[in-house]
Amino acid sequence: MSLTIAVDRELKSAAIIGLLERHLDTMRAHTPPESVHALDLDGLRKPEVTFWCVWDGDDLVGCGALKELDGAHGEIKSMHTAAEHRGKGIAATLVAHILDEARRRGYARLSLETGSPEPFHPALALYERHGFTRCGPFADYVYDPFSVYMTLEL
Repeated sequence: MSLTIAVDRELKSAAIIGLLERHLDTMRAHTPPESVHALDLDGLRKPEVTFWCVWDGDDLVGCGALKELDGAHGEIKSMHTAAEHRGKGIAATLVAHILDEARRRGYARLSLETGSPEPFHPALALYERHGFTRCGPFADYVYDPFSVYMTLEL
């Protein structure tokens, strides 16, 4: 596997729209609507968001984003690996890429929100392996039993 990570500012290809629809479908299948905090296409196109596609040759295998909350704090958003490509290290490669970018930008802290139900446990384990620890709600989040909030001091 030879992965390429590339910024996508437009998010207009059928491949990425389909992957993001599957991402949102997954979120909605395991959490109530008011607890789905994933960004839609318009949210991912905002200037404070950098969105990456992960390609294996011509196959779109994953995606993720970095949202600037302020000059010292970023948030990981929309991390998703295509179901048929899970367990191959794609998400770990992308998290490392996002961490490198957050450090390059000079952020002091990187945070994220993910789900608390069992289907999200692999994501929790991934973030813990990268040094993230649980924290309280940050930015505009409020306590939600379907959410886990995590942060990493850079």
